[in-house]
Amino acid sequence: MTNDNNTASSSSCFSELGLISPLLARLVDLEYKQPTPIQAQAIPSVLNGSDLIAGANTGSGKTATFALPLLQQLFNAKSSGKPSTNKKGNYAATLVLVPTRELATQVADSIRSYAFHLNGTVKTVAVFGGVSVNRQMLALRGGTDILVATPGRLLDLISSNAIKLDQVKTLVLDEADRMLSLGFTEELSALLAMMPKQKQTLLFSATFPEQVKALTSKLLNNPVEVQVQSADASTLVQRVFTVNKGQKTAALAHLIKENQWRQVLVFVNSKSGCSHLASKLAKHDITAEVFHGNQGQGARSRVLQAFKDGEIEVLIATDIAARGLDIEKLPVVINYDLPRSPADYMHRIGRSGRAGEIGLALSLIDYEDYHHFKIIEKKNKFRLEREEIAGFEIDESLIDPDFSANKPVVPPPGSGKKKKAKKAAKKESSIYADIWSGNVKSDSK
Repeated sequence: MTNDNNTASSSSCFSELGLISPLLARLVDLEYKQPTPIQAQAIPSVLNGSDLIAGANTGSGKTATFALPLLQQLFNAKSSGKPSTNKKGNYAATLVLVPTRELATQVADSIRSYAFHLNGTVKTVAVFGGVSVNRQMLALRGGTDILVATPGRLLDLISSNAIKLDQVKTLVLDEADRMLSLGFTEELSALLAMMPKQKQTLLFSATFPEQVKALTSKLLNNPVEVQVQSADASTLVQRVFTVNKGQKTAALAHLIKENQWRQVLVFVNSKSGCSHLASKLAKHDITAEVFHGNQGQGARSRVLQAFKDGEIEVLIATDIAARGLDIEKLPVVINYDLPRSPADYMHRIGRSGRAGEIGLALSLIDYEDYHHFKIIEKKNKFRLEREEIAGFEIDESLIDPDFSANKPVVPPPGSGKKKKAKKAAKKESSIYADIWSGNVKSDSK
């Protein structure tokens, strides 16, 4: 296994990575100025046909990292007169497996966008559950160059003879830690058994827990490993606020109103919790929409698009919104409930502070959450100062002795405590102060 842990990009422009002119032209259209560290380090390896394990922060450009070189490989093969598969029919040359319907749509749309100047030579199809299978079966007639799929729907299509996998030359596992988790083990094993043993395999994720790393040796052949910590991560500020049990909703409503946030993504742990919190926020005159797995795909798509367009100010979601979704310039993510998995914490907060944009990630914890948050910190190797919100100070008699340690009271803007607010602001960096005030501007693409 080859390791590359550089933190800086080794190439200052995309033309140095060996990409062909139609792809470079599209990157100019999209105003991509220079490759991110993960792109600079991984794209040459993918072009060379190497297996790859790539880990980087969310929002660091992982989709382009595999989409660009795979498009180039397929385009060059077709330009030379070589078919993408060795047989005609319902075959796929490249398979990209993703854990959620929304991510399937997003990845496929991104691939089609990057292929804009390839004149339709590379066919991309996305398949996922929650919608009629007939249209997807029609799209797969004659096969496809790139198939983006969720495992369950793909297995359904295979059982209907709509697609075959024995000609797959490249397999991509996006959000690989989730794809290799217990929830997908049976489906993934069934799909792998249908693919050739000799193929290029690419794994991409923001996190790679130890149990996942142990499985990669069975999937990959002498892979190149690229682990980068993007400098963009510094644009995301994390904070944790302690509140009394039963006061989370009031504290959340207070923060949203006082800071006049235009877009807030709030995470809870259950589908019923989404509706319950939305009802409680309505009593504070805050309108919120929900996003969870019990909704039909059409409803989920409409809600997500409305949130991206800024038509919805507060979106309450389960962890289906934590993986891979790219919501441009999302300013604030809030953990109302802490995620059960420490790895999911990083995926949640990664919805903000993407691609160099400034972002803020808040967690609200009461005494029942305190020890779990310590585990999240330990697993993800960080430590945050415990703070309180003015007007929502915790009752010392109800909590553990160390719960209240190192927790300054921070009056948010508009609280009326100008002297204390001014003193607190001086202690913060300029980026922190800008985020907290909501006066954030960024020219980053």
